[in-house]
Parts: sequence; structure tokens; C-alpha cells
Amino acid sequence: MPALHADYPCRPLLIVEPFGQGGGPDLLARALAGPLAQRWRQPVDVRNVTGEGATAAPRYVASAPADGYMLLINTSAHAYSAVTGRALSYDPLQDFVAVLPLTSQPYVVVTSVSTGIQSLDQLIAHARAKPNEATYGSTGIGTGTHIGLAKLNRMCAISASHVPPHPTDSNANAVANAIAGRFTYCMLPIGLALPAIRDDQLVALGVTTVRRSSLLPHVNTIAEAGIAGFDFPIWYGLWVRAGTPADVIEKIADDMASVLRGAELRSWIGEHGGEPMDMPRNEFARFVVAQSTLAKDILTAQ
Repeated sequence: MPALHADYPCRPLLIVEPFGQGGGPDLLARALAGPLAQRWRQPVDVRNVTGEGATAAPRYVASAPADGYMLLINTSAHAYSAVTGRALSYDPLQDFVAVLPLTSQPYVVVTSVSTGIQSLDQLIAHARAKPNEATYGSTGIGTGTHIGLAKLNRMCAISASHVPPHPTDSNANAVANAIAGRFTYCMLPIGLALPAIRDDQLVALGVTTVRRSSLLPHVNTIAEAGIAGFDFPIWYGLWVRAGTPADVIEKIADDMASVLRGAELRSWIGEHGGEPMDMPRNEFARFVVAQSTLAKDILTAQ
């Protein structure tokens, strides 16, 4: 029986991402757009829809036709936003179909050089000694940078106040705020924080995965720094609107998986400190729900 939408795609496509130019999802979307355009013989453009704590982009996609011509690349924040208690005009789990996992990589916990803090031990001691003064920043309520530090704070037995960004802040603002010492510490994607770390504006206190990052090989993992068992990567995935025809979703998943297996793209991912996530589509859908539940457990335990 022939596919119902055998001519898909027959017009230009759009990849939407929530964090702005230069952020991980933006860079990944642009790295994927070229090979996808070549494979599909249709233009594939990238649009940055920022703001609202990384929820503007999914809201934008949720309002588009469910035809597979608008794709959402987002981070783990998409799963986490379902359980933060924020009033959203869409349901991150019910209004989207999880198509495919893309990549995974560490975050890095950083502090401004102005704090004088040089290690995770010193940060913990500072936060315990001055619990009413310690603050932590993030790229938005319900993002991985927020959930990850809530988990770290609990495992370190420290109390600190969350300083969320202004709704119009971009990722670049998050780095600038960290450098300026607007908060005591924060967690950022490595690629975003790396220039400021190399320029000695931010101090890297630890990376958040079980293995060190190739981009910061001399920086301890959080577990190596004394918080045994801590593992909290940032992961990227692809979603489309619920209601998109099943055969279109299948084609997107199959073609995206083929592109991700390409040697050139795998090399690009490695150079940017990431690893491909090899996971079947149905398993990824369960993974997204499980990650949402994990975030709820972390936030409930605060």
C-alpha cells in the first residue's frame, strides 16, 4: 500500500529552536539543515524563536499546522517544562510527538572570577556558611540549567535562591550575568560558557556527566569533585506537532537518523563536545516522559 504522503516534503521546511543564535540548539539545527535540504531537495531554514523561558518556540510550533513542515529542535527543557507549574498555552507532552533524540553533552557549573571561588568544595562551603546569600542562575525556569542545579543543591545539602533570567533574556545574557556576578553560580552548556572560561572570566567548577568533556579535559566531573553519582547531561531532541501524519513522522525520523549517522556530522558533533544519542523513536518517547517525571521529583524535593 503506498504511503499517504509519498511526496513529502514537497515545499520548504522550517526548523524552530528556542535559545537563540550561537546556542547549542541553533548550532545543531544549522548543522542539520544543510544535509537535510540536500536529502529532501527542499530548502530547510532555521528560525530562532526566543524568550518566555525557552517556551516561546514550542508555543510557536504548537500553533502551526500539523503537517511536518515545521520541526522543533529543543533541549531537555521541553520535557522539564511540563512539570514546572507554569501556565503554558500548550502541553509539552500531549501537543507534540517526540520524533528522535539527537545529541547529548555535559553542562558545566561556573562562577564569576569575582566570587573568588575556585572549586566545588569552596562553593559548597560558601553556600552552607551563607545560606541566605547564595544564589544560582539559569537560562530559564524549567530549563535543564534550573533542574540540574536544583538536583545538585539537594545532593550537596545546600540551600540557595534561584535567580531566573528576565523573560526577554537570551543565552548571551545568561553568560553576561554570570560574568557580572549577578548570582553566585550557575550551570551552562559547555559551548556557551567556553569562551568566557578560556578568557578567565568564569571559573569552571565541574562538568555534569560521568565522563569529562573533550572541550574541558582538565575540569573534574561533579562526581570526581566529590558528589558521587551525579550525572546530568543536556540532551537535544526533535519534535513535531501532535496530529502530524504517521508516515510523515516516520520519514522525518528515518531521514534524520540517516543524516546523524553521516561521518561528517558525527565528527562535527564530537568537535562540539557532544555524542549522538542512538535510541529508537518509541524508546525516545518513553525517555521524554521519564525525564519529565525526574524533573518533577527534583522540584518536589526542593
